[in-house]
Amino acid sequence: MSIRTARDGRTVRDVYVVDAVRTPIGKFGGAYAGVRPDDLAAHVVRALVDRTPDLDPARIDDVVFGDANGAGEDNRDVARMAVLLAGLPVSVPGVTVNRLCGSGLEAVIQAARAIALGDASVAIAGGVESMSRAPWVVQKPERTFPAGHQQMWSTTLGWRMTNPRMPAEWTGSLGEGAELIAEKHGITREAQDLFALESHRKAAAAWAAGQYGDEVVAYPGVDLVRDECIREGSTPESLARLKPAFRTDGTGTVTAANASPLNDGAAALLLTDEEGLAATGREPLARISASAVTGIEPQLFGLGPVDAVQRALAKAGRSLADLTTLELNEAFAAQALGCLAAWPELDPAVLNPRGGAIAIGHPLGASGARLAGSVAHQLAAAGSGTGMATLCIGVGQGIALVLER
Repeated sequence: MSIRTARDGRTVRDVYVVDAVRTPIGKFGGAYAGVRPDDLAAHVVRALVDRTPDLDPARIDDVVFGDANGAGEDNRDVARMAVLLAGLPVSVPGVTVNRLCGSGLEAVIQAARAIALGDASVAIAGGVESMSRAPWVVQKPERTFPAGHQQMWSTTLGWRMTNPRMPAEWTGSLGEGAELIAEKHGITREAQDLFALESHRKAAAAWAAGQYGDEVVAYPGVDLVRDECIREGSTPESLARLKPAFRTDGTGTVTAANASPLNDGAAALLLTDEEGLAATGREPLARISASAVTGIEPQLFGLGPVDAVQRALAKAGRSLADLTTLELNEAFAAQALGCLAAWPELDPAVLNPRGGAIAIGHPLGASGARLAGSVAHQLAAAGSGTGMATLCIGVGQGIALVLER
């Protein structure tokens, strides 16, 4: 068994990504509008098991899933629901974690940590979100049988039932946070639109070249074989016609086109130590090297990856110049461009080479697992390299994961 010494002197096991899958990402109210999130999660879990027939499913020590909302059909531990719905042995446990937009990557990190410390040998980590099916909720009234109307909240996205003790500047909309970053870094509307167009171009080209063939597993009974939000026909002129979505006073730059859409989807990775790897009979895609999570002022949440990436690279003994691929979640073009402004030494060619969330979509709890899986597949296709998956997180956090091959 491969044992190595961490920087703090602890002995840890190598953690391998054996396989990674995801569904095509559906648009809000689109192809998956009739599909429950626990069924989406079960589908990617089952796909991993089916693609590794030498592995006895009973050897899976845990299933860890990220889920950002959890207010609807994904309640009561969607990871465990996925285990049962996928037909895995009832002895396989499951746990759901929530770090908002970073939940899927948090799941990968937690599962990898358990393997590295010897608490598990084989684990599945992933994430799921159905923003289409996120319910409306009503707070329990303070007294029985209230006479007046009650506030109903959508759980699809953003703040709700906010604690009044939170400073007002912390609880603005995500889009307003992107506008603040655009102001901070002098990022123009034109630059954001061009970034968005490039995301769509790269995603469409990757699909046309078959680069997602090893990664995407279509959901049965749903007519969706490609990410639903890719618009390769977009032009600078068509994007320029859209009105700002968050500021209407003439200063707005963030639109529906240069921000990620609302989406549904699921993703999952099969992780093992060396002993578990032997039981799969497969060659790993990549090895997990290091991770980091950081905090930042909530209104500047979009810049969360800046410090998280640097910390994760330092732990791995790498630098931005070493990266052969960087999957940065494109919550907003302004946010992504703000992060890039802090990384002048990064080669722009390594950023989201197969398109980003503006084109592919951002199903909150699933996105981190999608990014990690994409990095692993890209490293396997290249045969070697160092990759990074990173996301900004609402309420002011950043998360990052380094993979190597």
